[in-house]
Parts: sequence; structure tokens; C-alpha cells
Amino acid sequence: MKKTFGVVLASTMVLLTAACGSSTTTSKQTTAPATAAAAATTASAAQSGKKVTLGFAQVGAESGWRTANTKSIQDSAKEAGFDLKFSDAQQKQENQIKAIRTYIQQKVDVIAFSPVVESGWDTVLKEAKDAGIPVILTDRAVDSKDTSLYKTFIGSDFVEEGRSAGKWLVDKYKDTKDTVNIVELQGTTGSAPANDRKAGFDEIIKSNPNLKVIASQTGDFTRAKGKEVMQAFLKANKNINVLYAHNDDMALGAIQAIEEAGLKPGKDIVIISVDGVKDGFQAASEGKINFIVECNPLLGGQLMQAVRDVLANKEIPKRIVTKEGVFTSEDAKRELPNRQY
Repeated sequence: MKKTFGVVLASTMVLLTAACGSSTTTSKQTTAPATAAAAATTASAAQSGKKVTLGFAQVGAESGWRTANTKSIQDSAKEAGFDLKFSDAQQKQENQIKAIRTYIQQKVDVIAFSPVVESGWDTVLKEAKDAGIPVILTDRAVDSKDTSLYKTFIGSDFVEEGRSAGKWLVDKYKDTKDTVNIVELQGTTGSAPANDRKAGFDEIIKSNPNLKVIASQTGDFTRAKGKEVMQAFLKANKNINVLYAHNDDMALGAIQAIEEAGLKPGKDIVIISVDGVKDGFQAASEGKINFIVECNPLLGGQLMQAVRDVLANKEIPKRIVTKEGVFTSEDAKRELPNRQY
């Protein structure tokens, strides 16, 4: 029986092509299926030669970053020959939970999703585990204490992104004796990137007591809300020196508000943003955004490879961190022609 199962898995891996995408790992675990039923299902699927079915529950389409992320997943699934069942949660956790339960009922081979928020997933993840369906997290993490409920988390280190933003700002104002007033456009309340980008930024800027966050509010990662909240910031605060936006779309919305107020973004108000989408790089190349911390949305290749490895019962890192960079306005000007998203 062991011999037959080994031959089946070896044959399956020959037929599947390798996915691209480099990664840095922090810890490892053995990725045996959660139950004996999962192993039997995997072996049965390999024997029958049926397509791997992947159920993916996306956050929504709230930004240019998310659109690029969705396209990467859809294109990579097609290239891998997987049957992709895709749902758009429209930034609502209840929609994602409903989609995951639908995937469980459909008996997909693997479930992957980018959680809208960090909390409240244990029940549905346990349902997937009990059904013998492995789960992969992409882009955003969950705060479940039972890490056996998912196989791996593929995505950026959001805390480190916040630290990178803070380090640039601390260096820029290292010689100033004046108070530097900062306003912050946070991402969706309760989401991992919003929580972590704030935590990383706050951790670093506290080294300089002259750097003061005078207002911080969610802009839901959208351009429209970013503009709306920035308008409110400008009305309430007459002296804003720095804007820290948790993504490019909110920064771009804020730029509209700043310009409509008769101010020059990037000069009158220094702007730091996270993501590195093409529109953000365009604004940076024009000097309207001073510093961008990259968050790579092209996770499709890494996700498909993780699906293969999980179904092949291979050892897989519990955490796969994507490689990313940071860009000044001059860097963005040089890099703009090469941006894929």
C-alpha cells in the first residue's frame, strides 16, 4: 500500500510544473494532511487523474493592489491546470465564511483565502480540518492560537513594512528640533496589515520624541475613503507635516484632498505609502509621494506551489515571506517602466 501510494505521488509531481516566486522562511513543519481522510482523498484524486480543485475566497477589489493579486492567482491557477473556484467577499467576513463553507460542501482539494480581518475564523477552519481539506492563508494572517487549522501563511511581513516606513521618517527628521505632526491613514479596522503596519511604524518613530502622530483613522484601503478622511484631517489640523498611508490607494485619494486644499503633496506634506502599485509609482515619480514600501501582490505562483506541496504531503514552511523593497521618489522614477501592476 505504501509503495503504491509513493508511486502515485511521484507520478503526480512529474505531471505538475513548478511555480515561480522566491521566498524567505522562518520556521518549518511537516505538512501531513490533517486527517487520514485527507490523505485518502489526495491519493484517490491522484489515481483518478482528476484536476486539482482550489477554492479561493478573496477579500474584495478595494485597491489596485488587490486587483493585481486576484489576477496573479487566477493566471497562476490556469497555468497550473487547476480548477479554481473563486469568490469576492466585498470586504465582508461573513461573505468569506459563507464561501469557505460552500467550498467544504463542494469537497474541493484545498481552500485558500486572504482574511478580511484577523479574528473569528476558528469555527469555520475547524470545519475544513474535520472535512480533511487543508487551508492555506495568503496575504493576511489570522490570530487563531491553534495553528494546525491551516498549513501555511504566504505573504508579506506587515510589521517590517511599518518599520521600514518609520526608519525612513526617523532618518529624514533626525536633525530637526521642531515637532513633526503626522497623520495616519490606517487600513481596514481589525485587518492584519492595518494592525501590523501601525505597530511597526509606532515601534520605530518612538525613538524620536519630535515625531508625533496627531490623528489616525481608517480609510478602508480605498482611494475614496482616503480622500474623505484626509479632507477631515486637513480641516481639523492646520499644521500637518507628514502623511503615513497604509496603502497607495489611500495615499492617492489623500493627494487629491491635499491638492484641493491648495497644498503641494510631497513638499508641503511629506507622504509615505505602502504597496508599490503602478499608480503609486507614478505619483512618486512626480514627487507627490516621497517614500514607498513595497508589498508584492504577485503571490499566485507561490500559492500554486504550496497547493502542490500540501497535496503531495511534502514538508512546507509554516510561514513564507515574500521578498520586497523600498523606493524613494528617484527610485520610483527609474522603476516605473518595469512595474507589472
